[in-house]
Amino acid sequence: MRKLEQMKERYDGIPIPQELHTRVRQEIQKSQKKQEKNSAGHIDRSKRMIRGMEAAAAIACILFTAALNMSPIFAKEAAQIPIIGGLARILTFRSYETEKDDIAVSVEIPTIEMVAEDTGIRMDEINQEILSRCSQYANEAVLRAEEYRTAFLETGGTLEEWAEHKIKITVSYEIKQQNNSYLSFVVRGTENWTNAYNESRYYNLDLGTGEIVTLEELLGGDYIELVNKSIREQISARQKAGEIFFSAEEGGFAGISEEAKFYINENNRPVIVFEKYEIAPGSLGEIEFEIQEGPG
Repeated sequence: MRKLEQMKERYDGIPIPQELHTRVRQEIQKSQKKQEKNSAGHIDRSKRMIRGMEAAAAIACILFTAALNMSPIFAKEAAQIPIIGGLARILTFRSYETEKDDIAVSVEIPTIEMVAEDTGIRMDEINQEILSRCSQYANEAVLRAEEYRTAFLETGGTLEEWAEHKIKITVSYEIKQQNNSYLSFVVRGTENWTNAYNESRYYNLDLGTGEIVTLEELLGGDYIELVNKSIREQISARQKAGEIFFSAEEGGFAGISEEAKFYINENNRPVIVFEKYEIAPGSLGEIEFEIQEGPG
């Protein structure tokens, strides 16, 4: 142990040459310059990275918009994503799927949320109406299906035969237009075993006021005459192209009422909608007519 202490004392007593101090300072200065250079390079790389991220974001925006236009499924999911820069957005308030006694139920209930809170516009009343309508339709549709099942079994049908009906009740929504002026969407209730109770409710909101938009506000006081004239002209043109419409005697188009269903399209024009079988064979599905803002 004494030998180790003596060696340490000799080591501590070794004088440090002056040139070593100089060399140490030079190495410290070189290290600092290298760090500053690396830091500057890091800043340049960060700037390049930011520019790259901006370009990637622009590309992503283009791809996102294209996907919305090409894929209804993607658009449906995107409806739940906050819309940056818009005044309002549609979100899925409640979504569920159930099945009992081979009666399947799929429900998606939308809700409107104002993104720009400083407008002072509240959507509580209309959201409550949508919730009530959707819930009521789903509940009544289930009762109708259960009554149908009871009658089917009581008249000799078997459970296996009932299962083959594949009864499906659906409540869903579709966004038609969403910009800084209007929010337009439709809520649908359907029962695949009957068309008698299918419902479509269209909502068209002026995002400047939060109020429901009417055809009269969009087209003027003579909107009924204007719409009827436009639809008759379009029906005539489409019949010449081979489409089939019911005649007046068959219950075909006889003019719109004040309760005519419509949505606002991307051109901010109203599109009148007729339900399946309303003015044409059911194979054509819903029939739509875009209305110009002046005589057709």
